[in-house]
Order: sequence, then structure tokens, then C-alpha cells
Amino acid sequence: MSEQQTPGSRPHHVVVVGAGMAGVQTAVALREQGFAGPVTLIGAEPHQPYDRPPLSKAVLLGKAEDSAFDVDFEELDVTLRLGVEVTGLRAAAHELDTERGPVGYDALVLATGAEPVVLPGSQGVPGVHLLRTLDDAARLRPVLEHSHDVVVVGAGWIGAEFTTAARAAGCAVTVVEAADHPLAGTLPAEVAAPMSAWYAESGADLLTGARVDRVEPGAVHLTDGREIPAGAVVVGIGARPATRWLAGSGIALGPDGSVTADATLRTSLPDVYAVGDCASFPSARYGERLLVHHWDNALQGPRTAATALVEGVAPAYDPVPYFWSEQFGRFVQYAGHHTGSDTLLWRGAPTDPAWTVCWLREGVLVAVLAVGRPRDLAQGRKLVDAGARIDPVRAADPSVPLKTAAS
Repeated sequence: MSEQQTPGSRPHHVVVVGAGMAGVQTAVALREQGFAGPVTLIGAEPHQPYDRPPLSKAVLLGKAEDSAFDVDFEELDVTLRLGVEVTGLRAAAHELDTERGPVGYDALVLATGAEPVVLPGSQGVPGVHLLRTLDDAARLRPVLEHSHDVVVVGAGWIGAEFTTAARAAGCAVTVVEAADHPLAGTLPAEVAAPMSAWYAESGADLLTGARVDRVEPGAVHLTDGREIPAGAVVVGIGARPATRWLAGSGIALGPDGSVTADATLRTSLPDVYAVGDCASFPSARYGERLLVHHWDNALQGPRTAATALVEGVAPAYDPVPYFWSEQFGRFVQYAGHHTGSDTLLWRGAPTDPAWTVCWLREGVLVAVLAVGRPRDLAQGRKLVDAGARIDPVRAADPSVPLKTAAS
């Protein structure tokens, strides 16, 4: 058993739970910032740690076998324990429970990511797939190779990216979305409306306002009585923080299941930090707690946690959230965070090949969505970070560089 750490003290042994982007970057950041003690990285999957975005693109289409991180863990002197499921945390003893016995720690970093939401009644039904892991992608490859008829449940980011890959492979695709437009949990209807047309352009059928009643081998049944033939079903209806194993541990969780970290990503236990998809953090920039399920957050957050572990203190973590998606031949990028009460401003028409949407809060740019306009995104991201006020007339003119709209 390791000795109790106090805030500001230097841990001897750091254990990181989760070997995805957030976990790997935590280990790397610890070494980059001079931490010389033992670092153990525990991953539930048996594979070498890998990046997830390529799973819905190159790996799924068979253009790459895997997407392993280009990290020399031996050179970094990081101990990998792969294929090990962590089942519990006993904070008083400073020990993790795993299927292979207890693991002691001085400081702990939670980087367990998120787990996909399962479609009720679909578990165990042959031909039903998720797309979250390397093994998921491997199981889906034959589906694309044999051009099966596919039903995709959910028109979110993963649904759009998988549909893009499946159409490229020659599959007939029907997308079933319960809401009245794609990306309903992320974008307002008027912004998502042009994205609906992308499905039809690709040759996929998009059914909105459609709910699944049940899934059977070879078919998806909707609540309105329709039956859709399905050689395979891919479910992409969201994800939740993978934190169920923390029940009873003393670590505070939010109503969304996230670990409620503070501004330096420390949890309710002083020697435990949380990074990436499993953690929410208070944003002074936006005046609310944010839970960000995107790659950039898993890249940036670990640097703050590592600084806090090595130095005892760290600057507040308050990034401008950023993500991108490649779908239907378009590069979609988003930076910031908006709410339904923010003012929406278009740069270009939604019927144009490329367009941008800005969100203003009392004249200040708080978020930008760019479709095929990477310069808008790059400039907008900097303006959001600076808390810049925007001239709405200039910002609405797509021929004017967005950075010149700052007032």
C-alpha cells in the first residue's frame, strides 16, 4: 500500500487507468515534464494503445490494419498492463481492484473514456454492431467488404462517418434517426438541415422522426410498423462516461456519469485526477461545467493533470473545445461551445459548397462551425479564445476574413 498523498506533494508511483489518447498523453506529458517515478498505464483492451478517429475511416475500410500510437513506451519507461479490466477503486488503501489482483498507486489518473450507449433490446442479436474499438472495426470490415445492406441507428457524428465509409464500399445504407434532424443533440435544426441533404447525395436513405421498436436478425422494425431489411445494424446513439466501476469509490460523479473534476482536473479525492471523455470540468469561459467527448480534449487535458502532479499546481484548464468530422466528402470543424440562446449568424448560404456558422453571446464570438472553410475555423478559434467582440455585418460576409470582423 502506498502512502497517502497530500495536495502539492510529489507522488512516487503514478497509475493511469485507460490506454486511449487521454491515458497515453498523460504518460507522455508526465515524462516530458520531468516526472522520474514509476508510471503504469493500464488498458482494458489487449492491443497496443491506439488512436480512435481512424477506426471509422482508414481502419474500417481496410486501408490500415490499426492506428497504434507512435510512442515508444519502453524508452519512456512506462509500464504497460494491457488486457486488464479495472473493476473497482479502494481509495483508503490506495489500490485498484483488477481481474488480475490489486494494483497500488500513490497518484491515480482516470482516463477510461466513454462507452457507447446500447440500443435497448439489441444486445446479443446477431448482426448488431457498435463502432468504438479496434475489434469493433475488425468485425465491421467484412460487412463493408461484402456490401451488405446496412441500417445505421443514429445520425450523429459516428453515424455520418460510418455511412460515408459504407457508401464508399458500395453498401446500401438506411439511417434511422429518432429526432427530426441529424446531430440533434449538437446543432439546431436550421444548421443541420443542409446536412440532411448530404445523405441523399451519397445515396443513403435518411429517415428522421423514426424510432426503433425492435431489432431481429436481418431486419429492423420501427414503431410506425415499417420493417427495414438489414444485413447488419450499426448503432451510434451516443456515449456516456465509462465510470460505472467507480460506484462506491468516493469519487464524485455528475448526473451525466462524468467524474466532476476541478479546474486542474483533480477529482473529489486529492490524489486522483481525471482526463478526457470520462471527466467534466468547470469552464469560466462559458460559465458552466463541460463534458467534451472529443479527441482534442483528450490531447490537451493530460498536460494540465501532469503539471499538477509534477509541480503541485497548474493553470486552470479552460480550453476552447474543438472537433472535426470527415463525412460525405466534406471536412466539418467546430470550435467553442454554444447554447440555444446564443445568436446564430451565417457566413455564406447553406446551399453553397462551403459555409460557416457563428454563434454570438452579447456580441462576443463563442463558437464557430465551418464546413469546407478551414481558414474560418482557424481564425474563429483564435477569436473565441480571445473573447473577441464581432461586428455581425462584417462577419456575415464570407468574402471578408473572419479575423477582420473583430471590433
